[in-house]
Parts: sequence; C-alpha cells; structure tokens
Amino acid sequence: MKRFWLVLLSLGLVLAFSAQAFAVDVKFSGSFYAAGMYLDKITLKDDVNGAVDPSASTSTAFYYQRLRIQSDFIISPGLKLVTRFDALERIWGAARSSASTTTLAVDSAGTRAESENIAFDWAYINYVSPIGTFDVGYMNDGATGTIFGNSYAPAGRIKYSYTMGPATLNASYTKVKDNSYSYAADTTTATDVDNDKWGVEGVYAWKDGKAGVQVAYYRYAQTKPTNNYILSYFLYTPYAIAKIGPVTLQAEFNYATGDGRAYDSVATTNVTMENMSGWIDATADFGKFYFGGTVAYVSGDDPGTTDKMEGGTLNGGRDWNPSLIMFNYDRFYWVGSLAGYNSTTDIGTMGSAASSTWPTNTAPGAWFFQGRIGGRPLAKLDIMASVSFANADKKPAGVLNNAFGWELDVTGTYKITNNLSYMLGAGYLWTGDYYQGISQEQGLNNNYMLINKLTLTF
Repeated sequence: MKRFWLVLLSLGLVLAFSAQAFAVDVKFSGSFYAAGMYLDKITLKDDVNGAVDPSASTSTAFYYQRLRIQSDFIISPGLKLVTRFDALERIWGAARSSASTTTLAVDSAGTRAESENIAFDWAYINYVSPIGTFDVGYMNDGATGTIFGNSYAPAGRIKYSYTMGPATLNASYTKVKDNSYSYAADTTTATDVDNDKWGVEGVYAWKDGKAGVQVAYYRYAQTKPTNNYILSYFLYTPYAIAKIGPVTLQAEFNYATGDGRAYDSVATTNVTMENMSGWIDATADFGKFYFGGTVAYVSGDDPGTTDKMEGGTLNGGRDWNPSLIMFNYDRFYWVGSLAGYNSTTDIGTMGSAASSTWPTNTAPGAWFFQGRIGGRPLAKLDIMASVSFANADKKPAGVLNNAFGWELDVTGTYKITNNLSYMLGAGYLWTGDYYQGISQEQGLNNNYMLINKLTLTF
C-alpha cells in the first residue's frame, strides 16, 4: 500500500511541475543567411609619385554566414521573456578571432569571437500591464524613427510604453557603459564614470504612416578619470513616414546640442557641440516598376573652430546601407575599412570617417545623393539599379578635395519561396579625390564588388 501511495504521490508531483511547464508557450523566429563576396581592391590607394602601393593589387573573396534565433517564452497573457542570440557569424574556413578579445562588438552584447560561436544579445521581460508596457533587461537600443541614423546595439534598458488610440508615449533609461567597481570585472577606484542615456518619445500613427519626435539626454562620463571631462548633450529627433498614393515618403532630422567636452576644471575651456544630420527619401511604386531618390546629410567638423564640435557624434548609422561599397557597414564588418591616403578612410557609416592623426576636428561629415529605379518582370523577381554620389561636408585640415566618389549598383532578388530569397549584386565605385588626402601626387584606384546572398527567414 505504501508503494501505491508513493507512486501516486510521485505522479502527482510530476503532474504539478508539468502543469507549470505546460503553461509556458515558446515561439521561435529568426533568420539565416549565407553569402559570398568578392571585392576587387581592399584599399583605394594606387601609387605615390609613381611608386605602386603594395596593397593596390590585393583583392579578397570569401563566403560568410550568420544564424539569428529569437525565442519568446510566453508565461501568461501579457507576460513573456524575450531572448535572442547570434551564432556561427563567421567566414567559412577562416581563422577565428582571438578568444582573449574582451572588447564587445559594437552591434552585439558579446565579442566578435563569441558571435563566431554563439552570443546572446537579448534577454528581457516584456509585461503588458493595465497601465502600459514595461520592458526590462538587455534589448535593442539605437533605433529611432526611420532607418537613417540607426545603429542597432543591445544594451541594458528599462523601457515604458503607453498607447492611447493613435498616440504612443515611450520613455526609457539605458545603461550604455558601467565603470563601477566590481570584483569580477572592474577594479576601478573612480566614482560616477558611467555612460547613461535617458529618452522620451511621442508617436502618432495613422493608416498610412506615423510621425513622432524623440528627445534623448546623453551623459557619458567614462573620460573623467583620465581626461577630466564628460560628454553631455541633448539629441532631438523629429521624423515622419507616410504613404501618399503610390509614393512612400520618409524624413528625419537629428540635432545634437550640448557639451562635447565639459571639463571639471574651470581653467579649461569647454568644447561645445552642435551636430546635425537628416535625410529625405521618396519611392514611387507602380507595381511592375518603381523609382525613387534619397538626399542625406551629416554635418562635419570645421577645422578652424577647435572650441566647437560641429561633427563627429552623429552619422548615417550602421543599419542604413545605401549602396554596396560606399557607406556600407556590412562591407566594413567583413572586409574592413577602405583606406585612402593620410588616414582618409571609409569605415562603413556615412559621415564618420575620422582620423586621430589630424588636428582636433577631423570628422568630415557628408552629403549623399542617390537616384534609383527598379522593376519586377516576374512576380518573384525584383531588379534595381542605383546611382549614388557623396562628398564631404567639411574637409579635415590639409585634405585638398571633398568628393568621396560616384557609385553604380545593380541588384536582383529572387523570392524562391515565401521564406527563402536569393540576391545577386554588383557595385562599381569611381573613387573620389577626397582619398588623395594632402597631395594630388597620390594616385587612386576605382573599385568594384560582386555579392550573392541566400536568406532564410522564419
């Protein structure tokens, strides 16, 4: 009889714990891509006074991939745990990054070496309460309004959202960097040297669009112990997305103002900040064909005003890749920067090509113009061609020219199934004279790229 009750009690415990587990519903989503890239030149240099640069004839070609999985653990209606990780983000057959690397990747909560194996980026609670929605944990940060200016990066955040009819209020606090003393990771003896961000956003949505404005305050104090100053500024971001008939319009303006360097010492003059960026993008879609254009701007630093920062903080963002070679962060991530002479470099984001070897103000900013046209000869086939031109807003000290160059891109995307697509693209860059740096005797190379990419979403 005891055995009977023991078995019965055991079954009851199993059912009790199972009932708790059965209440959790898990939903998976994600993406996988495998791609091949060929870049004809890994540098924009050619020769100096007739002497050929050793890297001028070097090309690169490889295959690469990434797996991204999001898991939503639904505990009860209105309550879930959201996680996401990237895995096997690597070049096929290539050497791994150093496992000892401790610097986090700019778009991950892990290092690049960890992403080549597996790195969790998100882990946060999402709670939809009667008074609004709360998100707490590591989640997406750096995305506001339109895609322009966005640079996705996971960060520890507390976020609140409340929606009433067509209007939504968002408020957030983000711990960008913590430098507090901790036994495990940081033995600093300084206090109040963290990087923090606060933001509030209002959004109004309608059937064919939305408009909003975000106000964010940044206080970055990591430079206090060694340089005796902090970065402290407000960022104002109004934006709008609207569809009017066949035309989709996007516009965004970013204005950062405050202290680029606010010194503790009254004997040292502060450096003020006033950065601007923005874009206007329009696409007219008539089904079988479409066309559109983009004008984008990022302010650059004026070399003659060392007490002001007119550029260097804002840029076009890592998420916005308007062309295949120029201002393309994916190209930068997998190949690296495209270097000209005297540290003139395209590091993958519009307007952020700066150099530590020049005087104080070195961020050139940029103007970017693009026209594009596309067609769908088949229901599953989309072919697009674009022509882009960009030049520096401000030339760093000593640089003679400001044209980044012209680029022609042609891409074709075929939708194999609803979840599987294949893209083939080619880009050609006519390198601009900006990359000659300080001497017209320094020759340049044009460049071209071929890319194909298989993408699965689920």
